Amino acid sequence: MYESLQSDDGFGNPGSLHRLGVLAEKSLKASLLSISSSLQTKTNELYFTSCGSESINTAVQGFLHANPRLGKHIISTRTEHKASLETLRYLEDSGYEVSYLRVDRNGQPDLHQLEQTIRKDTALITLTHVNNETGAVLPVADILAVRNRTNAQTRIHLDCVQSLGKLPMRLSNLGIDMASFSGHKVHSVKGIGLLYVREGCKVHPLIYGGGQQNGLRSGTESPYLAGALALAISLAEIDRDAALVRVTMLKKQLIEALADLSPSILSPENALPYIVNLSFASFSAETMLHALEEQDIYVSTVSACSSKNRKVSHVLLEMGVEPDVARNAVRISFSRFSTAQEVAAVSAAIHQIFSKYSTKRGRS
Repeated sequence: MYESLQSDDGFGNPGSLHRLGVLAEKSLKASLLSISSSLQTKTNELYFTSCGSESINTAVQGFLHANPRLGKHIISTRTEHKASLETLRYLEDSGYEVSYLRVDRNGQPDLHQLEQTIRKDTALITLTHVNNETGAVLPVADILAVRNRTNAQTRIHLDCVQSLGKLPMRLSNLGIDMASFSGHKVHSVKGIGLLYVREGCKVHPLIYGGGQQNGLRSGTESPYLAGALALAISLAEIDRDAALVRVTMLKKQLIEALADLSPSILSPENALPYIVNLSFASFSAETMLHALEEQDIYVSTVSACSSKNRKVSHVLLEMGVEPDVARNAVRISFSRFSTAQEVAAVSAAIHQIFSKYSTKRGRS
């Protein structure tokens, strides 16, 4: 388990030669060693970033710019996070071709279409390990099998922001080339992300400067943020298996408690239980969100990165969910710290909201 650093150990610049710099560098290396042990990879394959979005941009853009001979064709889906979709849109405007795979009602990409779509000039496949709106889990082994028998030179990048600390993450055995992570999803402080780049996979930096982190991500590293991430990942990994059992039961408890209200459960049955996406026929998502907010219960509609646009979830629409159902969808997220008492409180609040609004409608 990672041991937290002393306050003086992280004050210096890890690139400086004086004592404080040496202490900071030692702390930074300890964080890398801890994370590499947790994720079962090499320390020289890990890079600290500011967030998941930066990691995704560095992986996707950096790889393509570093490997022009592999081609200018990319494969993805339209159910990706906006950090991926907007990056792909930028690349399309820059002359790259992106093929978007269909997904089924469970959010799974069409593997037959994938096999038909991979070409000699397909440089990259970029997909999400666990969907941030539905919890749908990508069949990574199946994706790898298709890639291996069609074009083994095509590289694979996964957005692993939602799977970190929740699913086994043995990067050295996973078979992918790059992966992006975000610290706050495992209860680290905001402002720290992580990028995995398999040894031998060439990636150009997005940020130039002093050449820190083997030249891939310049800028003074923060031992404090690195230490926070290392500790968060370590604690999440220790509790991962037990937490999955607990959260599975909590999700079941919530769905059963709301069954009398007949919500449409939009998350697949085999989704990661940390996310449940459901829709109430008689309530818009925004009404439900603000009604719960009044009771200090906070849920989401679409991805937090898109929520202020008040758009219907692009993920649900791509899955074939009817627009009226998707418009009423809310996303309830669990963490390993969630409790049965909290689930009961959420259920009671939703029932109270239904009762309150039904009474108002009856009077009108």
